[in-house]
Amino acid sequence: MKIIIIDDDPLVVSSLKTIVEAHSIEVLALGHSGIDAINLYKQYKPDVVLMDIRMEDLSGIKATEEILKYDSQAKILLITTFRDDKYIKRALELGCMGYILKQHIDSLIPSIEAVDKGNMVFDSEIVGSFKTDSRRDIEEKFSSREMDILILLAEGLNNKEIAGKLFLSEGTIRNYISTMLDKLELRDRTQLAIYYYRGK
Repeated sequence: MKIIIIDDDPLVVSSLKTIVEAHSIEVLALGHSGIDAINLYKQYKPDVVLMDIRMEDLSGIKATEEILKYDSQAKILLITTFRDDKYIKRALELGCMGYILKQHIDSLIPSIEAVDKGNMVFDSEIVGSFKTDSRRDIEEKFSSREMDILILLAEGLNNKEIAGKLFLSEGTIRNYISTMLDKLELRDRTQLAIYYYRGK
């Protein structure tokens, strides 16, 4: 796997590089601004972009928006010290693959690996912040089994992993997800996860 790392703190960039390289992840380039992120993505086309949110010249959110305009398949994992619901919701709207907190550094490698596989990942603290407001409304739309699947999907598990957790076949999980998408008139599992987190 090949990634680029973007953070306006050189010490953080260096630390993150050391951590990921210790797990056989190749770091193609380092940057310190949103502008760097956009330019380096276009230059290297990494598997994953690991990027800070709050940067002076151009935020990670804006950089995410520009990168995804350039390549809608880009896999971007945002990392920050702040749990700001406004940023989280905007990141989800744009199509960001994940949002984790720097203080939970032990989740960094599993999160990068999950995003590389096409799964969405969100820090457990962040997941908790989104569940309470709209859970009742969501549960009215879905059966208890569909809720089980939705929660696991929103936590970044793929169909095989969800099937294993719920002791069902992958085909059954696919059928459930298809039904859930039809109910909400959504296009794909990413939109389903966004629906769950945003509380529509």
